[in-house]
Amino acid sequence: MNIDDERIQHAVKHTEILRPPKQSLATFGTTNIHYYLVTEPIYTEVEKNVTETVVREGRVTAQRPRIVTPYYLSKLDGFSPNAKRYFDALIDAHGPDAPGLFYIYKNEPKELTIVSDNLLSVVDKLSSEIDKRGDPLTSIIKGEDELWDVSLMKFIYEITRRSLRNNLLQMRSRGLLDVDSSGIPVDARVRIDELFRKVLKGEYEPSELKGELDRWGLFGEYEDRFLNIFKKGG
Repeated sequence: MNIDDERIQHAVKHTEILRPPKQSLATFGTTNIHYYLVTEPIYTEVEKNVTETVVREGRVTAQRPRIVTPYYLSKLDGFSPNAKRYFDALIDAHGPDAPGLFYIYKNEPKELTIVSDNLLSVVDKLSSEIDKRGDPLTSIIKGEDELWDVSLMKFIYEITRRSLRNNLLQMRSRGLLDVDSSGIPVDARVRIDELFRKVLKGEYEPSELKGELDRWGLFGEYEDRFLNIFKKGG
């Protein structure tokens, strides 16, 4: 284990979700989670008499979870050869069409504030403010200052893990986990239809729709419908 791995493990171990969101991630919509990530400044390790707390405020947006398969994952861009080999191993172990949930997140940092008070007092004040607002999706995370982004990733992992069962149950109840004779989940067909509608409204790029069809290996099946977009546009 190298030094970077040890630092990451240390950050994960010392990250605490002091106030988790009171709702699970939405199964059929976008979830916006407002967070406060509080840390003790790294310089307090040297300057022992300083009592300050760093407060990073931001928002994590979780898109509607999507059902994917190992085959679909193997076609995604931006992954290393090692990740591709992992997807191939999933195909060997579970088959190319085994459904699973895929979550996409976006982090939007807002403000960084250094407060002249100890961390526990800052957390108490933040929690009181949240109670007054009555916001069920605001969270407080205690992290490590130098690797605060690792602390945020642990938070994202935890809220995903806590939401997974509920998301799967709701999708199963609607038959979205079913796979058709082509090995395509019902949810994927629903999403493709939705993307076609968005392209026609100008809300989605045709090139991105084609990319989605290619990742599922479905462009040939939808080719005529795809080309009709441009005929209508003309």
